[in-house]
Amino acid sequence: MGSSYDRPTITDYPDPVKADHITYNPSLAVLREYSSHLETTTDYGAPAYVSEYRSRSTDQTKNAVDDSFGDEDFRVFECGFEWIQNPDNDVVCIDRVVGRHSESSYVCRLFLPREYSRIALAWAKLLEPATGTDPDFVTVQIPEATSEPKVRVLPEAGVTTVLGSDYTGEAKKSFLRLFMLRAKQQGGLGLHAGSKRVTIDDADGLQDVGQLFLGLSGTGKSTLTSHGLWLEDPENAKMIQDDVCALLPSGTVAGSEGGGLYIKTLGLEADEQPELHDAATDESAVLENVAVDEDGAVHFDDPQYGQNARAVIRRDHLGSASDDVDLLGVDQVFFITRNPLMPPIAKLTDAQAAVTFMLGESVETSAGDPSRIGESIRVVGTNPFIIGPEGEEGNRFRDLIANLDVECYVINTGVVGTDDPVDVGVEETVAILDGVARGTIEWVDDDVLDLTVPTSVPGIDIDQYVITDHVEDFEDAQASLRTERRSYLDQFDALDDDIVDATY
Repeated sequence: MGSSYDRPTITDYPDPVKADHITYNPSLAVLREYSSHLETTTDYGAPAYVSEYRSRSTDQTKNAVDDSFGDEDFRVFECGFEWIQNPDNDVVCIDRVVGRHSESSYVCRLFLPREYSRIALAWAKLLEPATGTDPDFVTVQIPEATSEPKVRVLPEAGVTTVLGSDYTGEAKKSFLRLFMLRAKQQGGLGLHAGSKRVTIDDADGLQDVGQLFLGLSGTGKSTLTSHGLWLEDPENAKMIQDDVCALLPSGTVAGSEGGGLYIKTLGLEADEQPELHDAATDESAVLENVAVDEDGAVHFDDPQYGQNARAVIRRDHLGSASDDVDLLGVDQVFFITRNPLMPPIAKLTDAQAAVTFMLGESVETSAGDPSRIGESIRVVGTNPFIIGPEGEEGNRFRDLIANLDVECYVINTGVVGTDDPVDVGVEETVAILDGVARGTIEWVDDDVLDLTVPTSVPGIDIDQYVITDHVEDFEDAQASLRTERRSYLDQFDALDDDIVDATY
């Protein structure tokens, strides 16, 4: 690699086929065997593991585009490179493919210590095998290299090094972060979103409606993306992609993970989410930080290891999952929020949709910062993995949805109101999504909210969600919220003025 602080490139890393100390592409069974000393086997025959780190180390993550790198940062890459090169180390290397679309498919290579093969096992089940092609992205993850996590990314080189963290999500997002960046570089936009195809039967026969759901981890994105909407044959709803997509200029939404889903399991119940529960209790699942007794009994309701308990589940165990991971066309985009000053749903103009994209209003979840669970937060695009100027993302989003004539909505999956709040449950949200897909919701322009809101939604009493009935001093609260939003948007120098001026 030359001097100690040279920027590593993918070709600098050793060929795993030729290096005797590297075990290349072992089977899933072998990866599980390597991790047997860490496993508790569940009643269902699936492996369960407990990690030291149970969420992403966001504050310890830097990339060379948005952060200034010095010698200490480049030493992170050097540490990873030297560790892989050392023949005394037992190294496991796994290749997988993120994305199937010809314009958005990349070979990902993960290096890590054999004793942490559980990370590779979980990650490998999320993606599909590679076919001997050289890697586009390389990640090195060494959990015991440092006492505190250090995550460094060279976006243009496609290289990530993770030191000091044993959280599976670091490996997963290291590749998806770059997948999204490449989409933007090609004129599209990477989205932290789930996609689904809803087939409805109307007067014109069977019609397909393509939907996207943007939301932070833990806000209901996976639930809504995988929900079948209780449709009956010949109607159906199929999950296309759960977590990260690439909206291409053509209107195709390229998926990323073709093998499985990385779902939150705390509170997972068979009655409310039967498909996800069945998949999480199948022997093909991999559980992480889920409460499991020594005898294998699983307790999804017990936060023994924190709020971010997870399971990798296989797509082929979800009846609602499509065989496809690419959505051929998108008709509707839904932003998921939990802001109590928002209605259950509102229809947005293109500029308002870009505002909503930029605001990314939600509440902190265990997947982000467990110490701030429940606090109101704003994350551009509800996507904490953006590389490059965030304002440019808002401009690109507005242009894409305008060119593609996409309808955009914001949905509240939390509560409406701050005084005597009303819960927006799964049944209500499903009724709303069904109504939007069918075009059976009646709308009115609300001059108070400066939004288009429903006056009638088949299947629910929408009148119970009038915000002004559940917020004391609503005018003051609304004025304060608008001021906060405008101030927040003003910080993005690259964001076009017409978007800022559309603040609601």
